[in-house]
Amino acid sequence: MITLRGLTKRFGTTTAVDNLTVEVGPGQVTGFLGPNGAGKSTTMRMVLGLDQPTAGQALVNGRPYRTLRHPLYEVGALLEATGIHPTRPARAHLRAMAHSNGIPARRVDEVLDLVGLDEGAAAKPGRALSLGMGQRLGIAGALLGDPPVLLLDEPVNGLDPDGVRWIRRLSRSLAAEGRTVLISSHLMSEMQQTADRVVVLGRGRLIADAPLAELIAARPVASVRVRAAEPADLATLGARLTAEGATVAPEGDGLTVTGATAARVGDLAYELGVRVHELTPAAASLEEAFLELTADSVEYAAGPNGGGTR
Repeated sequence: MITLRGLTKRFGTTTAVDNLTVEVGPGQVTGFLGPNGAGKSTTMRMVLGLDQPTAGQALVNGRPYRTLRHPLYEVGALLEATGIHPTRPARAHLRAMAHSNGIPARRVDEVLDLVGLDEGAAAKPGRALSLGMGQRLGIAGALLGDPPVLLLDEPVNGLDPDGVRWIRRLSRSLAAEGRTVLISSHLMSEMQQTADRVVVLGRGRLIADAPLAELIAARPVASVRVRAAEPADLATLGARLTAEGATVAPEGDGLTVTGATAARVGDLAYELGVRVHELTPAAASLEEAFLELTADSVEYAAGPNGGGTR
């Protein structure tokens, strides 16, 4: 369990994390989301004892990280994939980590195999590792002590599509074993496929803490795709929907309708005698829910001409 109680962090006059109270439990993947500058990385650093809270507590299994005698056995973390000495080989890096926590040396080879780093990659110094290799090495370090709690900050950065799928499967399998898995990411589509629950921050404050399915279900249907047997009938249906206040846009051989439910589109088609060949509602996505939730928390947004506005 990761427990945050009234967690606050100020840097001078800037409040990075503001009275954050959240519990991240075991047996599920929790997505940690928010715009740039929302306080996600600062929160993770406080959990790991790298930043001292201005107020409140950040606990791992009921204790501050700094009080853990062998922390790698209790919590594994990936914050910076580049956190390796430039001349130290990957295997030596993991061996040093293992030795510092009393972890058997054989575990190094186990995690290297688990993350897919072969002998050649394990012998490379830090400066020779690609970003993707560095991410895999960082995850190997997080798994070194076989901990029940994992914090992964943007773990898919630099990974190819196969690597992204691997992270997804790994995260879900670790959660299925009863571990606590907290992942921050900017990739909403990937989080929608990975997370069971999401915690959303905006300007350091908690905006949402809910099961992923519940968060998405609370958003209205984004659009309805409709096709008809006859183009003229489709035009008639589109005109009627427009008259009712819906927005209708041509898309291929059909229409995309927003502002009307699939049930209403179907009822109108029946009333007008339109033979419908397709009526497909498109449910709201995590990205749409995220953008709606954080609309007032974005530090920079594109202006009408593409310029940045504060």
